[in-house]
Amino acid sequence: MALLRCAVLVLLCVFHSASATVVADADYGGVPLWINRLLGEPSVISLHGRMDRAWFRANNPQACPQQCDCPIQWPTAVYCDHRGLAEVPDSLPDRTQYLFLQGNNISSLSSFLANITGLRWLILDHNQLQSNKLDQDAALQNQTQLYYFFANHNHLSSVPGMLPAGLKQLRLAHNQISSINPEAFQNLHNLTLLLLQGNRLQTISEGDLKGLASLNLLDLSGNLFSSVPRNLPSTIQQLYLSNNSLSGLDEDSFVGFLNLKYLRLSHCGLKSGGVHWGVFNFSSLVELDLSYNKLTTIPIVPTTLQYLYLEANEIREFNMTSFCREVGPLSYSRMKILRLDGNKMFYHQLPFDWVYCLRVLESIYI
Repeated sequence: MALLRCAVLVLLCVFHSASATVVADADYGGVPLWINRLLGEPSVISLHGRMDRAWFRANNPQACPQQCDCPIQWPTAVYCDHRGLAEVPDSLPDRTQYLFLQGNNISSLSSFLANITGLRWLILDHNQLQSNKLDQDAALQNQTQLYYFFANHNHLSSVPGMLPAGLKQLRLAHNQISSINPEAFQNLHNLTLLLLQGNRLQTISEGDLKGLASLNLLDLSGNLFSSVPRNLPSTIQQLYLSNNSLSGLDEDSFVGFLNLKYLRLSHCGLKSGGVHWGVFNFSSLVELDLSYNKLTTIPIVPTTLQYLYLEANEIREFNMTSFCREVGPLSYSRMKILRLDGNKMFYHQLPFDWVYCLRVLESIYI
């Protein structure tokens, strides 16, 4: 028993040693979670099978649902994950702010959530959630303090329409979503991250994303888009469209994205003939991923671009004007990493004066 108490103390010291920790060993939609220890945010690692439940219950005076774990070190967290639950447990303590329900068989949210009003995180990954049941339930909309809602790997066919206005992150990756409720995002002015990859979206209509005035990251990878969707919020800084079968890129495919910094277009079947020569030439761009396509030439990129991934294409020659329209004391590329490996060209094909253009390059792969 003494040994167990020591282990608990060590655990507490480890978890509180850093102010922020990135969780990389769990899939929460492909974007790691940042845990802020200064705010007392709990670990997202499952406690199931990792703690002596009897000891914790005997030494924790606070109420806890029988199917869940309520660790002493995180009094606002309730872990009910991977328990084979068919519904949300009843008798959730009103102190609950972080509710972990991933890895169960839950198909809808029940009225049990009405007992708690301070919920901040709700993780429902790998359950059986269905749109027709979720849209009929106001349990989510009443959670005015909810910031993070995760429902990756469920059976949703549309984006839920009853979402709380305070949401900052919405993760709905790997569902069966083919449509967006017209009113789903109307009041989500604080949402900064939206994950919709691995779904069945073919188009985004005007007004579908209306209301997303703060959106920073949008992941639409692995859907059924044949062209870059229009009507996306202009605030986006990170746009992921990999693993879509894009027919091509027009001159105005990314017009209006004044803040776009990170653009991913790998595995899209892009061919040089279908990509407008100036489509990527906008100064805000920092990183561009065009790997695993069918490009035969290097597209023109802005001199401000720092990371360019072109591996596994069919490029045959190095065109220096793709990076520098002219070379001089103040006219050169800011490129740091350039990947050209897996193409049909060799290092000795580089022009002798390429180093004057790519003068700050740190790594090149051919």
